[in-house]
Amino acid sequence: MNQRDVVREGYDEIAATYAAERDGEGRERALVERLASTLGDGSLVLDAGCGAGTPATELLAERHDVPGLDISREQLRTARERVSSAGLVQGDLAHLPFGDGTFDAVVSYHAVIHVPREEHAAVFAEFERVLRPGGHLLVAVGAEAWAGENDDWLDTGERMAWSFHGVDRNRELLTDAGFEITDVEEIPDELGGTFAIVRGRA
Repeated sequence: MNQRDVVREGYDEIAATYAAERDGEGRERALVERLASTLGDGSLVLDAGCGAGTPATELLAERHDVPGLDISREQLRTARERVSSAGLVQGDLAHLPFGDGTFDAVVSYHAVIHVPREEHAAVFAEFERVLRPGGHLLVAVGAEAWAGENDDWLDTGERMAWSFHGVDRNRELLTDAGFEITDVEEIPDELGGTFAIVRGRA
C-alpha cells in the first residue's frame, strides 16, 4: 500500500477520533485569525488538507469564501457537518483541481507532512500556482526531517504515515516555488511533536 492510501484510509477510519482530539485552539488558531483579519471580506481562501474543518475552515468561513480540500472522504463529511457554508472537494495536494491565480490565500495545516517528501516541491508549486500575485500562504511543515509510520495512531489501531523535511529545506523549497517567506514559527502540536508554521507571499 502506498503512502497516499495509508493516509487516506487511516483518516477515513479515525475521522471522528481525530476531530475530537484536535480542538483547534491555541497558537495555530491565532495565526489563522491574524490571516483572516488581513483579508477583505469575501476573499477566496483555500484550506488545503482541511481535515474536519478545525481550525482554519470554520474560522475563515465566518467572513470569507472557503473551499476545503482533503484526501479523506470521511474527514470531508465531518467538515461538512461543522461548516455547512464551505465548498468541500476530495483531492490531492500535488494536483490541485483549481485554476491558476484563483485564491487570495492558501492555508494548509498538518497536511503537507503526510505527502511523500519527494513531492513537497510539487505541492508548494501548486500552492503558488493557484494563488493570485501577492497572495498569502500559511502552511505547517516539518521542524526537523523525519519519515515513518505509526500502526496505532491516537490509540485507534489504525496505521498512519508521515514524511517531511526540516525547516531549512522547507525554506529552500518554498523559495524555489516562488514564495517570499515572511515568518517561521515553531509550535508544539497538541497531538505530538513540533512543527514549523510558515507565513509567506506569492
